[in-house]
Amino acid sequence: MNAQVFNLPDVGEGLTEAEIVSWHVVPGQTVAVNDPLVDIETAKSTVELPSPYAGVVELLAEAGQVIDVGTPIVRIVSPDEATAGPAQDGAAPAAPAAGGVGGTPASPELDGAPAVPQDVRERGAPLHESAAGAGEPEERPQVLVGPGPKAAGARRRRLSAAGTPAGDAAALQVPARPELSTPPPPVPAPAGEPAHRRPRAKPPVRLLARRLGVDLHLLDGVGPITRGDVEHAAAQRSTAGLQAASPSLDTATPQAPASARADRETRVPVKGVRKATAAAMVRSAFTAPHVTEWLAVDMTDTMQLVRGLKADRAWQGVRVNPLLFVARAFLIAVRTFPEVNASWDDATNEIVYKDYVNLGIAAATPRGLLVPNIKDADAMDLRALSVALDELITTARAGRTQPAEMANGTLTITNIGALGVDAGTPILNPGESAILAFGAVRPQPWVVDGQICVREVTQLAMSFDHRLIDGELGSHVLAMTGELLADPRRALLYV
Repeated sequence: MNAQVFNLPDVGEGLTEAEIVSWHVVPGQTVAVNDPLVDIETAKSTVELPSPYAGVVELLAEAGQVIDVGTPIVRIVSPDEATAGPAQDGAAPAAPAAGGVGGTPASPELDGAPAVPQDVRERGAPLHESAAGAGEPEERPQVLVGPGPKAAGARRRRLSAAGTPAGDAAALQVPARPELSTPPPPVPAPAGEPAHRRPRAKPPVRLLARRLGVDLHLLDGVGPITRGDVEHAAAQRSTAGLQAASPSLDTATPQAPASARADRETRVPVKGVRKATAAAMVRSAFTAPHVTEWLAVDMTDTMQLVRGLKADRAWQGVRVNPLLFVARAFLIAVRTFPEVNASWDDATNEIVYKDYVNLGIAAATPRGLLVPNIKDADAMDLRALSVALDELITTARAGRTQPAEMANGTLTITNIGALGVDAGTPILNPGESAILAFGAVRPQPWVVDGQICVREVTQLAMSFDHRLIDGELGSHVLAMTGELLADPRRALLYV
C-alpha cells in the first residue's frame, strides 16, 4: 500500500507536545509536497507544518487537541489507493483499525465495514462515523489520535442491546441532547466524546469547550455552536457543581447568588507559552540571586535625535524609536564591560564568558510573553539594529517566532514603558546574566546648571545574577547606559 503516516515532529529543542491549532486541509483533500498542512502551537511558538508527502489526506487529530511528539496526526495515501476498492463509488477510506496506521493490515474482524460516503467526508465528519442506519454510530475502534489500540484490543466486542460494547454499557452514559430552545442543563465533564454526528463549531469554539470541559455534543442543535453557548454551559455546570457539593446546607441559611461564586470564575488549563513562562520564571527566581539597581536618566537629547531621524529622508522606511537607542547604549556598555556577558554552568561549576551578544527583546504577544533574540546584535550598526528590532517584534506579534529565534540568548531588554509603566524589577531570562527594564519617558522637573526645567526623563532598572556580576560591575554597566542616553553624541566614540 502506498500510504504514509506523518508523525508530529519536534520543532524545537526537546519539546514533548504541541497543540493542534487549525488544519489547512480537510479529509479527502489532495495535497502536494510542501503544501500547508496544519498549524501547531508549542510552548515556544506557533509553527506551520508543510506536507512531507503528496496524496489524499486522512486526519488523525482534531483542532484543539494536545498531541505528544511522535504521535501520528495525518495519513496520506496515493490518489490511486484513495479511489481503489470500496472507495470506487466516491467513498473515503475508513479509518484504520488497530495496527492499521501507516499501511499495516487492519484486524480481519473489521474487513468489509461500510466506507464513509462522499457527502459525510466532505463536510468534515469524523472518519469513525457512518451515514448508514439513520445516523447510528458504527462500532469501530477510536484511532483518530495516537497509534491506536494495541493489537489485542482490536477484537470486536459483543454489543449490548443499546449498541454499546458489552461490559461498558454501565460505564458509558451518553446523555440526550437538549434542544436549543431551552437552556442547556448542567454538563458533566465527559470522559470521551460520544460517537455521534460531529457538532458544528469553529476551531476556536472547540478549543474553548475543551478548556472549559464542555461537551459540544450536548449543545448541538439547529445552528453552529458559539462561544456564548459554551460559556453558558460551563457556567451552569459550575453552579450545579457547587450545589451538589453542599446538599446538606441548612435551607434557612441565606445563600449568595450563584453568579457571585461561579459565573465570575473561569478555569483555564496551564499549557503552551504560559506553562513554559511560569516554569522559567520560577526556576530563575529561585536559582539566580537577583540584584536590581535603578537609575533616572534625562532622555531629552535622545528624544530630539529620535524625532530628527524620523524626519530625515535618509531614514525613511526605517523604524526609529527610543528602544533602538536604549538597545544601542546597552550594547556599547556591555562591549566596554564584557564580563557582564556571561552564564553560570551548574554542571561543570564554571562561568562561561560569551564573545557574542544575542540581545533578547521581551515581546507581549497574543500567545503570551516571548523573548526572541537578535543574534550577534553587538556587531550591528544603528540602522541594521533598527531593521532587526522591527523584524523581531513584527514576527513575534504575528505569532510566527520560531524556537531557534528564542534560543541562546545572553542579555535581555524589556520595554515596559511602551505600556505606560515607569519602572519595575525584572526577572532574569533563565541562563542569562542581566535584564534591563526601560520605563516610560515622561516630562519631569530636572535640575540643569542649577536651574529647574522640564526634561524628558525615564527610569532604567537592571537586574543581574549576583553570582556572575558584582555590584560594582553592574553599576558600571547601568551608569554607562544612562550616560549614553543622556548624551547620545558620546556613542560616536564607540562606533
